[in-house]
Amino acid sequence: MNVTINNLQEVDLAAKQILSNFPDDRIFLLYGDMGAGKTTLVNSFCKALGVLDSTSSPTFSIVNEYRSPSGPIYHFDFYRLKHEVEALDMGYEDYFYTDAYCFVEWPEKIPNLLPDGSRQITIRVLSPDSRTIEVK
Repeated sequence: MNVTINNLQEVDLAAKQILSNFPDDRIFLLYGDMGAGKTTLVNSFCKALGVLDSTSSPTFSIVNEYRSPSGPIYHFDFYRLKHEVEALDMGYEDYFYTDAYCFVEWPEKIPNLLPDGSRQITIRVLSPDSRTIEVK
C-alpha cells in the first residue's frame, strides 16, 4: 500500500486509511529519515484510535503510554539506543507481546527483537510539504 500526502491535513486521513486496511495488526514499525514525519504520523494514529491524552515523541523516555477506548497504546522511540540490550532491559517484550497497539520509531535500532508479522511503514520526503508512505 502506498499513500502520498501533500500537506499536514492529509496525515490524519492517511493514518485512518492505514489502520482500516490493516485492522488486525498491532505493531507498526516506522522507518524514515530524521524529520520525515514519523512522530506526526503516530500522533495521527493516536487521534484515529481515540486517544485524548497529549501525544509527543518519547525520545528521552523511550516509550510513552496513551489511553484509548480500545486499551493502552504504546509509542516507542529507539533513536537514542546504542545496543539492543537496552530494549531488553526496559522490558520491550511486555509491550510488544500484548494485544495493544505499538508504534515504533527507529526500529532499525533493534532489528533482532522485532516480532514477526510487524507492519513496516516507510516515510519518504518528496518535498518540504509532501511525503510518500509505503506500508508493507
